[in-house]
Amino acid sequence: MSVRSRTRRDQARRTRRRLLALLSVLLLPIAAITALATPANAAGKLTAAFTTENNGSWWKGTYIVRNDNAAAVNGWTLEFDLPAGVTVQNSYNGTATVNGRHVTAVAAFYNANVPAGKTTEPYSFWFVANGPVGTPTGCRINGDKCDGSSDVLPSAPGTPTVTDATAHTLALKWPAATGGDFPVASYDVLNGSTVVGGSTTTDAVVTNLTPATSYTLTVRAKDTRGNLGPASAPVTASTFDPATDPTPPTAPTNLRTTAVGSSEATLAWNAATDNLKVAAYDVYQDGAPVRTVTGSTLTATVGSLSPSTSYTFTVKARDGADNASPATAPLKVTTSDLVGAGKYARVGYFTQWGIYGRQYFVKNLDTSGSAAKLDVINYAFENIDPVNLTCMAGVTKGTTADPQDPDQGTGAGDADADYARPMSAAQSVDGVADDGWGKLRGNFNQLKKLKAKYPNLKIVVSLGGWTYSKYFSDAAATDASRQKLVKSCLDVWIKGNLPVYNGAGGDGVAAGIFDGIDLDWEWPGSPDGHAGNHYSANDKANLTLLLAEFRKQLDALGGSHKLLTAFTPADPVKINQGWDLSKIFNYLDIANVQGYDFHGAGSDNSWEPNRTGHQGNLYQDAQDPYANHFSVDAAVKPYLDAGVNPRKLTIGLAFYGRGWQGVADGGVKGEWQSATGAAPGQFAEEAGTRGYNNLITTFPNLAVHHDEQSVATYGYTGAGGQWWTFDDAWSIGKKTAYLKSKGLLGAMIWEMTGDTPGGTLITAIDNGLK
Repeated sequence: MSVRSRTRRDQARRTRRRLLALLSVLLLPIAAITALATPANAAGKLTAAFTTENNGSWWKGTYIVRNDNAAAVNGWTLEFDLPAGVTVQNSYNGTATVNGRHVTAVAAFYNANVPAGKTTEPYSFWFVANGPVGTPTGCRINGDKCDGSSDVLPSAPGTPTVTDATAHTLALKWPAATGGDFPVASYDVLNGSTVVGGSTTTDAVVTNLTPATSYTLTVRAKDTRGNLGPASAPVTASTFDPATDPTPPTAPTNLRTTAVGSSEATLAWNAATDNLKVAAYDVYQDGAPVRTVTGSTLTATVGSLSPSTSYTFTVKARDGADNASPATAPLKVTTSDLVGAGKYARVGYFTQWGIYGRQYFVKNLDTSGSAAKLDVINYAFENIDPVNLTCMAGVTKGTTADPQDPDQGTGAGDADADYARPMSAAQSVDGVADDGWGKLRGNFNQLKKLKAKYPNLKIVVSLGGWTYSKYFSDAAATDASRQKLVKSCLDVWIKGNLPVYNGAGGDGVAAGIFDGIDLDWEWPGSPDGHAGNHYSANDKANLTLLLAEFRKQLDALGGSHKLLTAFTPADPVKINQGWDLSKIFNYLDIANVQGYDFHGAGSDNSWEPNRTGHQGNLYQDAQDPYANHFSVDAAVKPYLDAGVNPRKLTIGLAFYGRGWQGVADGGVKGEWQSATGAAPGQFAEEAGTRGYNNLITTFPNLAVHHDEQSVATYGYTGAGGQWWTFDDAWSIGKKTAYLKSKGLLGAMIWEMTGDTPGGTLITAIDNGLK
């Protein structure tokens, strides 16, 4: 069985003449404003001086940025508050956004670098204003005060008091710190000069202390910029002596759930008793401690859970001497699925390169009605750096034309399409063109706009794919390499720290676009991936460990649950080679099971050029002459037989067709008949493949047939002509009914560019899943 292949088209880059002149920037409406991060490569403090020029009906405000450092500083961001009654009409020599009276201005590419001892003149940032002439307040440049003075620190907190003590903990509370230029964000608890605890509130529990030991503790405040205030007056207290209390508490009782979601469960229990007092309750998940609450608290919420997954919980009480009680009776809890009972997920792949030859933009997801019907968009594909074995961004290097070139995808990527290419108004989701100077442009900026329009839509970044899976085996090979890969992927794609490319990128500029990671490793442990792919007998175990590392680091980010999904094989051989179905679903939220490419000729006629065959039949066809009898039903069976919760599975549907030419009729309209090779494709380098819309418009009189036995759609132009296998509304209706009967999570689509402009196929899926 083949797998998805992909080629890149029309990736020639256009150079743009950039004028070193004043850039007029339209100010964004408040709803569209996002905070801009300090440039990643800024170093050394800058200052900025403000001047005004009254021109009667309007006035000019200018900030001259100065660098008194011994080295150049590259990148600056100004923030300031306008005087009351002042509005800004236009700004120049920088990109400005306004939120109420607060203005954020980011350097243009030509004045971002300020040499040592120099200023931004003659290209300093300035704006046209109406209203009373006045100096803005609260000016900061790269976070520092524009006049160069130091920040005012928060005051010392009040003297802490000890509210509780156990053998290994001391609980404190204190009066809040006040003052300072920035709000207090957190507090450090210190033993001497060593930080031993912390809190975002005015109380804390210091842990891992030595029993029967005296400690002198102080507290200091830290503001939102990281400034540390002075320490409080000290308090001295001693931990509990365990020798004075050998009696453990009784076991808590009646462990139960009060709420269960897709990624968290809230537990409650009845109190334990103790001869002195219960100090804490420890919650265990599958035998490992995950939460601790104080002895007066009889409930706890456990997060970082996977959807549609079973967990076993117990709770133990603990007294001040750290004597632990027996555990409660175990409680088995199964989390809910991602979309809710009775509902079904729609997952669609958006291809990075679709904006070229296919002319399919993020905007088309909106205008076709697809965005309103999708739950998850998989953005395909991003690559692994062949040297550093990290997630790679910030390069534009096309793939080679030869699909059998072992290095076809080595080092390839498209930062231009991702975040540097300015989109025109006609290509933009909200009809507003990229100005060409913004830090975020291209597909990513459009995805950001799409999410603003559809707040419930999730977007994940897909790593790998057919051409970019070469180095997965190497990156997953050791604990150190797994940690390195995952950290890099989260830094780039989740935290949004994009490498600077053609004036775009920077720390945090893409934060919030992606809601998780999709792993498209094709294929672990198998020699049947793309030519030259690295693989190992250890891949199966290492893939499980890699997924565990992704889950661990994604959960550590905090905030809303981050998705972890994967494209998984239909072939039982490939499943056995690389996918441990008994373990991987402890970490995966969704497995998108391949439901297409069962047969095809391939662009280089290296696959199955001499006989036609269905590419996505639902059931086995009794007339199938091939040795391997693939079907959607056969693809799902190994997962369900292994005990995988069906609400973790989607089945893949193809928005494209596979075709042959020189096809004999055989009395069966070309079904399973001899052929002379791949039919001409939608693009010259993609023989044997056409998007659904291209197929039906290229062959408006194509005789379409429906095989009721196998549930497969095919079209035939006549004896000696072309034969195409594809999904249409009829087969989609049958497949959606099937997945509902099996209790599966939903459907996945490869890929959205193949649909009609009006969304014929996505509408068929949506109707079938209602």
